[in-house]
Amino acid sequence: MRKQHLTLLAASAALVLASGCANMDDTQRRTAAGAGIGAIAGAVIGSATGGSAGTGALVGAGVGALGTYIWSQNMERQRRDMEQATRGTGIAVTQTADNQLMLNIPSDISFAVGRADIQPNFAPVLDRFAEGLRNNPYAEVRIVGHTDSTGSDAINNPLSVERAARTRDYLAARGVDSRRIAIDGVGSRYPIASNDTNDGRARNRRVEIFVGERPRG
Repeated sequence: MRKQHLTLLAASAALVLASGCANMDDTQRRTAAGAGIGAIAGAVIGSATGGSAGTGALVGAGVGALGTYIWSQNMERQRRDMEQATRGTGIAVTQTADNQLMLNIPSDISFAVGRADIQPNFAPVLDRFAEGLRNNPYAEVRIVGHTDSTGSDAINNPLSVERAARTRDYLAARGVDSRRIAIDGVGSRYPIASNDTNDGRARNRRVEIFVGERPRG
């Protein structure tokens, strides 16, 4: 019975979103989508924990629309700027489910194998990125460095941190307050491709940059 109720709730949320999105701009549609995802997630949590699926959906909708991060006009503008700046480079620019802008930067753009020096073709992307951050003082940045599985953790872990730190330092040198930038390095622990092939290892050697804007209360 609970599963049927949850399925009906999810379908209703989808219908509401579909009917409402026709008259929304891009930013409104993204916020509405977040509300819908939050509603369904809230319903699942409420149902799974023995609570009310309906109450969970309402809470989830609030979290999805007004949660930790918001998708503002500034965030939308920076997304479009980064899509233009990275076109044809292999860098993926996406919006995460929690309204962060994510840049997935492969090693052939960002760093040479086993090195943490910023490569020349990475610099123009970071220059454009820094400009967007200077124009949005409310944005927070998190940079995560990754490696492939070649070598030991004793080598990979500090290398991944150093890559994130070099990226932060480059942005700071171009006017972005370093206090707004958190860094982390996770070594080879989170591959996005198989480490059994050269292509897969190249994809795993990467830097991910996340940008989020918190609501101003």
